[in-house]
Amino acid sequence: VSSPSSPEAPDIPACLSLGQKIKKSTPAAGQPPQLTSSQNQDTISELASCLQRARELGARVRVLKSSAQDAGESCTPEANGRPEEPCGEKAPAYQRFHALAQPGPPGLVLPYKYQVLAEMFRSMDTIVGMLHNRSETPTFAKVQRGVQDMIRRRFEERNVGQIKTVYPASYCFRQERGVPTFKDGVKRSDYQLTIEPLLEQEADGAAPQLTASRLLQRRQIFSQKLVEHVKEHHKAFLASLRPPMVVPEDQLTRWHPRFNVDEVPDIEPAVLPQPPATEKLTTAQEVLARARSLMSPRMEKALSQLALRSAEPSSPGSPRPALPATPPATPPAASPSALKGVSQDLLERVRAKEAQKQLAQMTRCPEQEQRLQRLERLPELARVLRSVFVSERKPALSMEVACARMVGSCRTAMSPGEMEKHLLLLSELLPDWLRLHHIRTDTYVKLDKAADLASITARLAHQARAEEGL
Repeated sequence: VSSPSSPEAPDIPACLSLGQKIKKSTPAAGQPPQLTSSQNQDTISELASCLQRARELGARVRVLKSSAQDAGESCTPEANGRPEEPCGEKAPAYQRFHALAQPGPPGLVLPYKYQVLAEMFRSMDTIVGMLHNRSETPTFAKVQRGVQDMIRRRFEERNVGQIKTVYPASYCFRQERGVPTFKDGVKRSDYQLTIEPLLEQEADGAAPQLTASRLLQRRQIFSQKLVEHVKEHHKAFLASLRPPMVVPEDQLTRWHPRFNVDEVPDIEPAVLPQPPATEKLTTAQEVLARARSLMSPRMEKALSQLALRSAEPSSPGSPRPALPATPPATPPAASPSALKGVSQDLLERVRAKEAQKQLAQMTRCPEQEQRLQRLERLPELARVLRSVFVSERKPALSMEVACARMVGSCRTAMSPGEMEKHLLLLSELLPDWLRLHHIRTDTYVKLDKAADLASITARLAHQARAEEGL
């Protein structure tokens, strides 16, 4: 019933051993059987147990096959309502972890899809500005072709709707006809989506132009609105924490460490103007009512029969297609079993302390962030600096020589100017160990080589922890 590699394989040798027992107990040819009543009862009971076990395994295999078929049907694109995406497909890693790969100190980084939308707005504003400045009506067909050539991506009306959601005061959208397109597939009488930039009127009454300064100003406004949109999701995330956190928006300099920026929901596109609905003949009855006077009796009879046949499946009693079921809401995550037995008061104190630390991280300015990064490097740089003084065998070194020697000996790649800032910070924190002497135009560094290096590094580590907790 089951293969030897299945989880039920350990039960099969029992049945095989039973067969061996029966084979051994079978008498040879010409010999009378010598089975006792107790052996006969044991053999029958073992046979019955093996048969019962085989039936259970068969039932389990049937259940597993049916569940596998149900899972395969539920993973079909039609069941999920996404015909364009296969089951289990997710975004590439460079999009899901885009915020973690950004260079420089952490800040208010936008999700990958929001940065793509900002690039689309920049390209769209450039194309619309070129067409508007030469008094040409910008249509979506013209803008779409130009934007796709600039960003090498698909640009559709859905992206235009997202831009309208983020920055409603950027453009005025209308459906117009009579716009020359110089294309064979579009008639002059067809309705087209026109895009007009909303600009402030000039002081002298002239027609406003989309200049480079205005393009830059509109781009900055769009980026700021995207950041505000992410801040709303970040605020909701902070409110869902235990305990909840409240950070003033003007003091927020970086996102919460557990806030996944790249999982922020996509922007819902706004509704764009649609062409006015024109009367279309969709059924044979409408065609017959419209062209009754223009048809021959034979044609009228044929259309009447066609109308009767087409009306049969659309009767009132015909069943309607079932709507897709709404997925149930995800229940809140339960408390982990690892915290079972821990005092609730202790948990609240730990959470409050962690929230205070994260609040300090989110409201930290870039200068404080750079200072903390330098403080973390100081213990290693103190050991390197002492090694440099020991190898040089001099009581003092010029700042240029000391920085050059340390740049070549330090594991972290730094410029001499950055290394000089670290030495200045080191002399500020430990003036009794490292002193600076300004003589004429040069600066000399003097080190106390007799001091205990372990106590020096311990003081630096304590200072880094103290400033990080502020």
